Amino acid sequence: MSKSAVAGNSGPKVRSDCEIALEITDSGGLNIDLKSKVKALYGDSITNLCKEILRFFGIASANVQINDSGALPFVISARLEAVIVKLTGTSKQYLPTMLSGNVYQTERDRFRFSRLYLPGNNPSLMINAGLHSADGIILDLEDSVAPDRKEEARFLVRNALRSVDFCGAERMVRINQGQRGLEDLGYIVPQHVNLVLLPKCESADEIIAVDNEINAIRKKNKITEAVWLMPIIESALGIEKCYEIVNASSNIVAVAIGLEDYTADIGVQRTAEGRESLFARTRVINAAKASRIQPIDSVFSDVGDNEGLMRNVNESKTLGFEGMGCIHPRQIVIIRQGFSPGIEETEKAKKIVMAFVEASSNGLGVVSLGTKMIDPPVVARAQKTIMLAVKLGLISKNWMSEGPSESDKSN
Repeated sequence: MSKSAVAGNSGPKVRSDCEIALEITDSGGLNIDLKSKVKALYGDSITNLCKEILRFFGIASANVQINDSGALPFVISARLEAVIVKLTGTSKQYLPTMLSGNVYQTERDRFRFSRLYLPGNNPSLMINAGLHSADGIILDLEDSVAPDRKEEARFLVRNALRSVDFCGAERMVRINQGQRGLEDLGYIVPQHVNLVLLPKCESADEIIAVDNEINAIRKKNKITEAVWLMPIIESALGIEKCYEIVNASSNIVAVAIGLEDYTADIGVQRTAEGRESLFARTRVINAAKASRIQPIDSVFSDVGDNEGLMRNVNESKTLGFEGMGCIHPRQIVIIRQGFSPGIEETEKAKKIVMAFVEASSNGLGVVSLGTKMIDPPVVARAQKTIMLAVKLGLISKNWMSEGPSESDKSN
């Protein structure tokens, strides 16, 4: 008796993907029917890859139909493995070679100004994601993936973590809620994912369950790199429990707010002015600052309104947020520039730090700039601004020994 299943995508607008239909038969050997515009160039390599994968899973007789739209090998193998698992329930995994450059630890306090969301079942958007220079790339297994495609998306995201060059961006994955999210971890943690986003968090218990599962997987796979966590607060209950949530694990480095779901939960429309969410946003910021982690603002949904995005970024920074989510690459530059220290902000910070250094060298316990006394928290904030400006390459790390800037000379 034969069994059949389908995975992947096809159609006139589909790029860099394929649809694979697999029928496991009792006899007849391996028969592969490939339809592809690149069949003349890559037909043999695609066919050989599929045969290799089928034999890896112990399938000696099957009919395979492939409708290819320029899929790379990691995509083809993910789609074929997905249908094999659907039909056999096997727990074996066919893993493409891990790029050596994809095994790296990210810093707890690295800046996370921009995080680009990419649908976890759309390979065409993943392939060149690192070239957009976002601080983080989020492969999304939650809202952007249809419920009946979530299982096959896991294989694609897993393979992307191994095969795609992220160009040094923080490699993030947003998992699903509950048990499905815990199962997602088994596919992504062994691939040295840097950060996991937990959607719609409403309790510390959710964080603890994910943290425990990650630690168990790390131990089993002998992974030494930390896996950071970023809970997303998206409901009234989550807002009320935000401080409890962000202190549930020492691996939490940031907390984000999701305003589309939050405003729906409290029964109001999200507006450009944002008055309806001001309480929630400041509550998240305060909880984050009290816990010494980064508060991250919600996405700006109108990808065509650059002026509106800049206003939103400026307000977000003024409130105390330290980054935003992106849903389109064109938003990255605006968000990055908005959260980076400006010229005036940097020059003021330099003057404060220099005054602090001078006071310290003279044994003074009080820092003053002109006739104004500078409190320790102001000095600390200025030092953080300088560190950020240095990290971003806006000023040299040896700025103090380089003499006054042009703006200093004019003042």
